[in-house]
Amino acid sequence: MTTTRNLPWTPPNTEDIEPLPVGRWWDAVSAPAAVADRALELLGRDSGAVIQDNTYGKTYWLIGIGTAQSWCMRQIRVLTELADESTLLGVPPAAWGPEHQTYWRIPLGPDRYLTDPDHLAPALRQAVDDVLGPVPEGRQLCYRCQLPTDEPVPVTMEHSGSVASATIYACPAHARDYPRDAVTQAAAMRRALDQGRTR
Repeated sequence: MTTTRNLPWTPPNTEDIEPLPVGRWWDAVSAPAAVADRALELLGRDSGAVIQDNTYGKTYWLIGIGTAQSWCMRQIRVLTELADESTLLGVPPAAWGPEHQTYWRIPLGPDRYLTDPDHLAPALRQAVDDVLGPVPEGRQLCYRCQLPTDEPVPVTMEHSGSVASATIYACPAHARDYPRDAVTQAAAMRRALDQGRTR
């Protein structure tokens, strides 16, 4: 059984998820689950502890305070203390596993705590490219809210016969709700495989 006694910080609550302020013990980096899955493959043993939140389809890494404030990646969010407000992260008890909606996907332990940003940043950049594909040119309209987004996610391609005629985009908030298109998913997986072979 993994012990957390030797860690500089452990989740204080043993009964339920507790909202804790980022910037006090650690900052956090969030990624959509599909991007996080690929990033975890790329990181391998270089990943520290990871919180999986299946309620919102997010994955969180804990990192050193102030180590990723300049990051700018599609759908990747750095949670850090802000000057005028606090940011909270729901932290599950250390013992919670996949039987819960929010749990430690990679458990806390003396050898698994903070993730080194120098390993995490390139893994996330590669994962974003592999999963989300090339950056679309300019702003796009979200299929659902019909508002322009600076972070369009291609969710499907409209097909006419054997030719793809148009790509449908969503904003990050609505992308995970779109029914997955097999052609778009296959293309993303193919890109990931091809890029893996060329590295």
